[in-house]
Amino acid sequence: MVPGFGPAQAVYLRRRTRHYRPLCPSQSSEAGVSSPRVERMGRAIGDSLPLAVALAVNPLPIIALVVILNTVRARANGVIFVLGWLVALGVVGGIMLALADGADASEGGGPAAWLSWTKLALGLLLLFVAARQILSRRGSSGKSEPAWMRRAETMPTGRAFGLAAALAGMNPKNLLLIAGGVAAIAETGISGVDQALAYVVFVLIASLGVFVPLLIHFTMGDRASGVLGHLRDWMSANSAVIIALICLLIGVKLLGDSIGALTG
Repeated sequence: MVPGFGPAQAVYLRRRTRHYRPLCPSQSSEAGVSSPRVERMGRAIGDSLPLAVALAVNPLPIIALVVILNTVRARANGVIFVLGWLVALGVVGGIMLALADGADASEGGGPAAWLSWTKLALGLLLLFVAARQILSRRGSSGKSEPAWMRRAETMPTGRAFGLAAALAGMNPKNLLLIAGGVAAIAETGISGVDQALAYVVFVLIASLGVFVPLLIHFTMGDRASGVLGHLRDWMSANSAVIIALICLLIGVKLLGDSIGALTG
């Protein structure tokens, strides 16, 4: 017997080890090893993040909201505009996710061939839009504001929702970015519930561009009009360059991802 280790200590040790249970796989994952589901969810959110940010910095909805926030019904129209933006992104992206899920967007843990070809086409279209924006900027000097922007200054409360929905869900550039985000989520092969959760994150990030002006309006008081006015002037003057850079960077990303998947 080990010196100093008597019968009382042996009984105590048996009682302690009787209740010992080894960690099961789920417990070991909680202890620091991430599960495949968590890894794929992280990949879905991470791969769609650049497209969500591109939507967030799109100048058109930001300019439209700033115009609305300078009207008489600023607060009501501003909130309704943001709601219209969120609803339109949710509906359009939900439809795209349902179509991708029904067409088996993932094969063996990777993107299906048809999805890679789709991303290739989206990338080419975005590069075309970027080139068109750069070329159109050369002849844009002295160009008047769009008619919808002038109408936004006197827009009734209900129509702010429709304007936001149109800018989010009917603008071709935004549709290309939403489709790219949906493709990045669907190709991971995660479940429908996880896809919906990843897309909620996508929508929230894509809405930061309209959240910020509304937050400025509600929190800065009298100083908000000056800040938002400078934001509107800067974005109006540089909107073509911003859109061209967005489309160029995201187009190159989608082309690289699709070529790598098709040749891998």
